[in-house]
Amino acid sequence: MAVQQTAHTQSRLTRKNRKRSVGMRFFLYTILSFVLLSILSLCWFFLTASGTSVRLMMADTLITTQHRDWAKYLIGSEELQKRVEAYWKQFDEMGDEKDKGIVQIEPVSPAAPAAAVKKELVTIEPISGTNFKGQLVTISDPKKLRIAVPEKVGKGEKVSSMVKRTGAILGVNGGGFIDPNWEGNGFQPEGIVMSGGKIFYNDKGMNGTVQVVGIDKEGRMIAGKYKVSELVAMGVQEAVSFSPRFIVNGVGQIKSQADGWGIAPRTSMAQTKDGSILFAVIDGRQKHSIGATLYDIQEIFLAHGAVTAANLDGGASTVLVHNNAIINKPSSEYGERYLPTAWLVFEHPETAPIKNVWEGLDISKIDPSKW
Repeated sequence: MAVQQTAHTQSRLTRKNRKRSVGMRFFLYTILSFVLLSILSLCWFFLTASGTSVRLMMADTLITTQHRDWAKYLIGSEELQKRVEAYWKQFDEMGDEKDKGIVQIEPVSPAAPAAAVKKELVTIEPISGTNFKGQLVTISDPKKLRIAVPEKVGKGEKVSSMVKRTGAILGVNGGGFIDPNWEGNGFQPEGIVMSGGKIFYNDKGMNGTVQVVGIDKEGRMIAGKYKVSELVAMGVQEAVSFSPRFIVNGVGQIKSQADGWGIAPRTSMAQTKDGSILFAVIDGRQKHSIGATLYDIQEIFLAHGAVTAANLDGGASTVLVHNNAIINKPSSEYGERYLPTAWLVFEHPETAPIKNVWEGLDISKIDPSKW
């Protein structure tokens, strides 16, 4: 009897040991497979053309965020610096070509039947792609746009606040600004700000060159590289600084997704041949929408007949406000950013209560790191 119990006990121990052995082998095989897969993935990521393409796209995406330095872990510090410099050089060159005057804005004749000329001032339609969702805004009359600026000194203002305060129909974020701590303090713009035909802000001087996105007195969109004195002579009414201009005379300048400056939330502006202004407002850095490249935006604009297009500030600044409601989903966990400029739409823009918040200030003494 004892012999049988001992044999039975040994049999159970053998089965347990066998199960442990099988479990240990499975665990080791899993670890080995994971290590091998990781090695193969790293080889693909760093040593193949397709992996390098993905790696560069990821680096470009990081470059457009406040975590730009993280891109060095993907491409190295030297390559990061080269890539940033190459992009800015490319953007600068894209601003050189002169506009050929393709836009033809037909004056409205008082004798024309109202039904024949009346268009909806604002229309909004959803747009989407492989990685993004957003809105395409069409403004039928470019002269209904004004650049708005903050009401108070020392701090930027949310676009939703600008819209509500001024009685605007619609608003989108505008140009770039100096924000050394990446805290969203949008009081000090970069380059130039013009509103109502007046220069509100200019850190370049009259002979300085700026990358501009604006509208002249005829309603034509002006984008690219100009001297400030040229903008005044051209009768530019509304303008902010940003780049690049990526559709010129009806031709897209960005050749592929690889040159599209990464995946991010986007705000971009364009004009069609009949003068209508388009804004593409793309959500990003979220589950429902990762973001778009500038190539994505270019293709959307070209499909809608754009002859001129330029980039505006994007990322956490991207916001679209219509009828006092935010209708996109800004990427910042803190909500809207405080910004120095916004493009606003009015039924009567000439009466919009927009004052120069920088008037009388010594802009060289503004500390953009402080509120």
